[in-house]
Amino acid sequence: MIKAINVISDTNIGGAGKILLSFLEKYDRSRFDVKVVIPKNSQLKERIEALNVPAIEIDGMADDSKGKAAEDTLLEIFKSEKPDVVHTHASLGARRAAKKYGKCAIVYTRHSVFDQPSWKKSFPFKQINGHVNNTLADRVIAVSPAAKENIVEVGVDPAKIQVIFNGVAEAVRLSDEEKAEVRKKWGIAESDFVCAIIARLEEVKGHEYVLKAAKKLEEAGENVKIIIAGNGSIEGKLKAMASDMGLSNVIFTGFIREIHEIENIMDVQLNASYGTEATSLSLLEGMSLGVPAIVSDFGGNPYVIETGINGIVVPKRDENALYDAIIKIKSDKELYKQCSEGAKKVFSEKFTVESMTRQIEDVYTELSAQKGGAR
Repeated sequence: MIKAINVISDTNIGGAGKILLSFLEKYDRSRFDVKVVIPKNSQLKERIEALNVPAIEIDGMADDSKGKAAEDTLLEIFKSEKPDVVHTHASLGARRAAKKYGKCAIVYTRHSVFDQPSWKKSFPFKQINGHVNNTLADRVIAVSPAAKENIVEVGVDPAKIQVIFNGVAEAVRLSDEEKAEVRKKWGIAESDFVCAIIARLEEVKGHEYVLKAAKKLEEAGENVKIIIAGNGSIEGKLKAMASDMGLSNVIFTGFIREIHEIENIMDVQLNASYGTEATSLSLLEGMSLGVPAIVSDFGGNPYVIETGINGIVVPKRDENALYDAIIKIKSDKELYKQCSEGAKKVFSEKFTVESMTRQIEDVYTELSAQKGGAR
């Protein structure tokens, strides 16, 4: 039996938390003994324990990826639990504690992609960052080739990095009657072509370019509705922008717990990110339903969506390209059908929870053997 402890500092349930929960649901309990260390008052606690996985709560780690305050506590946990593998999700303090413990393999998952500042890619900062991360990890899991490239450019040894794409469960499918009810709830006509962007309302997610494309669609008289699902720090700014533009084809839903309702009624999913994007979970969920996507060419998007296969990739920060792509996939029925079928095929081949989980288990098995085997 291989003992693995996952450490995550998130108090909310973001992308990293969702991926961890997916893994916890599917890992092989006959071969692995898994526990999770989380901050006190984390929203993850109830979800983790519902999967019959022990959750160890500690102070000093809440939303702090550096985790210095919790380092001594983590070291004591590792000494007590004696894990074969410590798997961290952005928790540098946990990696330091695992290194001090010295009797386990250390795994670190890189969940994000963002433009690295030039100073981090230059001497001596690149060398310092590389030394720290290479010393404190036996294996780095990158959730996209873009995530791998992102950390290699700041000094992480590419030989330590393994790309394992995020995996998600297939989205819940609604019946035609249920879809009709959802459309009615949001005031969407049966004849409307629905595009949805499902993302935090933050600058780098590119919502302003979606609104500008919506303006062009409205001026062209296209029967397209744009759903903006989610909340965030620029919600007020975006609503004011839509009001100033006089948009009547945009629907702000705010936070929606049952996001599969939106995923079931959208004809196309939009992703306009230009500052942070690895492997969008909502893109994967949409693909599981056969929904094509129009995405920016930033970060991990081009590794998920391929033009003509399961959607269209457009330049980032370009409302004209977004508009043209929406018109194209809406009007070209054969292209739409091809991309819809392609979405389901690509999902089943690359982005299932089962595929992701087996690959993570293989990492645990390999590294545990290198460290002397499970106890």
